[in-house]
Amino acid sequence: MEEVKKDKKEARQARPRREERPRREDDGIEKNLVAVRRVTKVVKGGRTMRFSALVVVGDKKGNVGLGIGKASEVPAAIDKATVMAKKSMKPISIVDGTIAHETEGKFGTSSVKLFPAKPGTGVIAGGSARAVLELAGIKDVVTKVHGSRNKINCVKATFEGLTKIQTKEQIAKKRGIPVESL
Repeated sequence: MEEVKKDKKEARQARPRREERPRREDDGIEKNLVAVRRVTKVVKGGRTMRFSALVVVGDKKGNVGLGIGKASEVPAAIDKATVMAKKSMKPISIVDGTIAHETEGKFGTSSVKLFPAKPGTGVIAGGSARAVLELAGIKDVVTKVHGSRNKINCVKATFEGLTKIQTKEQIAKKRGIPVESL
């Protein structure tokens, strides 16, 4: 009897706890599930229930993407959204942990204004915009959402605003002039 207790105790000690278990790395890309919605389609035979998932992925080094997936089950919708998000990844210009300049992104009736911030400010943003900014690797930024607060529209507006940002070096290269003359 005592041997059985010892064996169980040793097995528990040998097995790493949930927090200690190594997470499966997928090319250094992290994902964040922003929203899961139940959607209904009314057809002749009744209502068909499906699920829609919004996922944001990023490497926290300046690359971020978003995707929406629909399926009859939640895990399948999340998997589809993750695949779409990885395909839509785009590089974002980050300067010293913040954005290079003030910008605004619009999608539908949502508009998100993004302002650069001093080091130590942190990410001051709503839940849906915060997911995009943190996975992009931006550490200091202030945002303001105007119009609709719909999660999907806010994420897309934030993503669109981030893709508009250009550094001085990128602008000078496009114009074919030195950075000092800007």
